[in-house]
Amino acid sequence: MQVRLSHDAPLDVRAGALVVPFFSDAPLEGVAADVDSALGGVLADAVSSGETRGRLGEHVLAYAKNAPYRRVLAVGLGERAKFEPYFLARYAGTAVRHLGRRNVEEIAVALPAQARGDEGKCASFVAEGAITGAFDTTLYQEKPELRMATQTVTILSHGFEASELACGMARGTILGEAVNLARRLAITPANDMTPTRLAEEAERAAHDAGLEIEVLDEARARQERMGSFLSVAAGSAQPPKFIVLRYNGDPSSSELIALVGKGITFDTGGISIKPAEHMEDMKYDMSGGAGVIAALGAIGKLKPKVNVVGLVPATENMPGGKATKPGDIVAAMNGKTIEVINTDAEGRLILADALCYANKLGATKIVDAATLTGACVIALGHASSAAITNNEAFVERFLSAAKPTGERYWQMPYYDDYTTQMKSDIADLKNTGGRPAGTLTAAAFLKEFVGETPWVHLDIAGTAYLDSESAWQAKGPTGTPVRAFVSLVESLARSDKDGKAQGNGARGGELAVEAS
Repeated sequence: MQVRLSHDAPLDVRAGALVVPFFSDAPLEGVAADVDSALGGVLADAVSSGETRGRLGEHVLAYAKNAPYRRVLAVGLGERAKFEPYFLARYAGTAVRHLGRRNVEEIAVALPAQARGDEGKCASFVAEGAITGAFDTTLYQEKPELRMATQTVTILSHGFEASELACGMARGTILGEAVNLARRLAITPANDMTPTRLAEEAERAAHDAGLEIEVLDEARARQERMGSFLSVAAGSAQPPKFIVLRYNGDPSSSELIALVGKGITFDTGGISIKPAEHMEDMKYDMSGGAGVIAALGAIGKLKPKVNVVGLVPATENMPGGKATKPGDIVAAMNGKTIEVINTDAEGRLILADALCYANKLGATKIVDAATLTGACVIALGHASSAAITNNEAFVERFLSAAKPTGERYWQMPYYDDYTTQMKSDIADLKNTGGRPAGTLTAAAFLKEFVGETPWVHLDIAGTAYLDSESAWQAKGPTGTPVRAFVSLVESLARSDKDGKAQGNGARGGELAVEAS
């Protein structure tokens, strides 16, 4: 799909459909009012009749016989006082999903008056939402029933600052494509998306974005003493891969942000095998890793002045003849020994070595993302991801950067009690602390491999994929946490540029999570 800019006035634009915004608590205004007047009041009639209330993503379609645009789609933005720029991603995504499935190839999108003065940010969200709205989930269908027909989305710049819109549109296009890359990697079934294939996709992304890449094979991982990572891979016929992506945006700086993502390309639970029901969803257990690869690709194209490394420990978790057994003891890179109580708590085992490796590379800040615990879904449902930290200043920076993207994160607590739960009678740690506070004990386990480096752990078990579609998003993978990763990196780059504090205050904060 192409997103472009046009200076045409909304009433004069030639397109298969013109998309206009309206609010739930206000009369039609701006472009929506002008178009409604030209159509004889049909949009106002729909609103006054209660057919639509203007909630975010609600929409009304009308046909325009004698206009250069053949249809008008009015899309709700909710209450005017509660408007946030990221709503425009959902606005554009709703338009593309509704019209694209109705064979509309060219769409023109009008902006609300609220975009004036904030054109760059708003155009970025429109471009991102249009591209993510067009995501195709029918990759394996010979003759798809529903395929998105939209080829072009035009943002109408009439009355706005065109240069700012153009810059925002370019950024949003990069981000939207990155989100869709993460979604494509996640939705691909595990017989195709093996650790080797994931590494190949990372190499392709690195080439496209000018990144450095290194892929550690099993022998190299053994040299690095990644016993915790390799213990998960032991039962699989597929060779493990440890993916390292590097973006050197500021060679003069010693700051290095590490983004770490869980890359379990399929999770059976290992010897502690999962129930069969819904096990097919375990192809999504590499969503954190997919997010790291996609985010690094976007960062390489956006070129913020900061250094970033992306780490993805990738393997299957299978119950083969050589698989790790409950009761086995393994050692991580930092020498800590781990008693494996449950092989289905495998995500933290591969992340342990990845966090150690981030420190070995000199990371000054670390964020990891993982579909780690079912406990997180019980706690937060599918509305928010959990965030746990060892550093209050850094998590505040992360939450501040993530909030405007539309991705939701909720900080959960860390207490020493959670680490106590993870103590083993025979080893330094055990890999599960039982059912109580499962998300927090898992984070407490991970904290043991971070050291003093400021760190935020994200449990995205409830948000990485969804079981039902929305007006603006297809069912399946969501691309979380690509947006937050990119926004954090951009925020840290701006702070470096402005000479502001980076949030390195120390506090022992951790979280624990369980394998989903």
